[in-house]
Amino acid sequence: MNLKWRYLKQNLFLGTATLCVLAIVVSLGGILFYIFENGFQAVNWEFLSSPPRDSMTRGGVFPAILGTLYLTMGAILVALPLGIASAVYLTEYARQGKLIRAIRLGVNCLAGIPSVVFGLFGLGFFVVFLQFGSCILSGALTLGFLILPTIIGASEEAMKAVPQTFREASLALGVSKWRTISRIVLPNAMPGILTGSILGIGRAAGETAPIMFTAAAFFTAKLPSSIFDEVMALPYHIYVLATAGTRIEETRPLQFGTVLVLVALVLGIDLIAIVIRSRMRKRKRW
Repeated sequence: MNLKWRYLKQNLFLGTATLCVLAIVVSLGGILFYIFENGFQAVNWEFLSSPPRDSMTRGGVFPAILGTLYLTMGAILVALPLGIASAVYLTEYARQGKLIRAIRLGVNCLAGIPSVVFGLFGLGFFVVFLQFGSCILSGALTLGFLILPTIIGASEEAMKAVPQTFREASLALGVSKWRTISRIVLPNAMPGILTGSILGIGRAAGETAPIMFTAAAFFTAKLPSSIFDEVMALPYHIYVLATAGTRIEETRPLQFGTVLVLVALVLGIDLIAIVIRSRMRKRKRW
């Protein structure tokens, strides 16, 4: 009887888990299908290669695509080196104790702070205090700090997953600690680090609140020529199309088309990172 009850609980848990996965897949598929169905007709070459016109009821989203790429890549360039360096210190150099536990707690808390708080921080510090103004640099730095806790956490876990025997063998051969970290630990941890970067890319590309305070323009007729220029960005452009003006219904196809472009852009960047991560994992021998 006890054995039958165990099998029943196992099958019940398996069935519940399967239903949960199916619910997630169906929900995600439904959302993507709804976006594709409503936005596909608006997406064409003119939409992808031209700026908005006629009070943003016609034209395309090319400046917003370019601005989103600039901000996302800038955020990764800021957050990835800082995140990896912080993870190296916390994992390999810091003496574990109350202070390090407090720092990790702070990092975890930062990961859960609403993005609008980071936007206000970027406005107060980068835009006003450092006098960068509303520009690509301010937006990229703000987004970089936004995704930094995610990258630190993922990098720490990836480095902890590298077997301790790798470090011991390298040090036993007389290799310095830094060379062991740079040549042994980091290359083996890089697939996990890229996983955190993928999550960061998705969040950075889709955030609206931080960039509307620090970088995004309602409309600009010229493309950015330096990091101190304002830019249009897809998330903020979607917000503007959906809430501003008196001709919202006329822009409905453009709204869904812009959402579709944003989703495709994020998935494309993530796919590149996933391919790189997959190739790195194939090189592992453990």
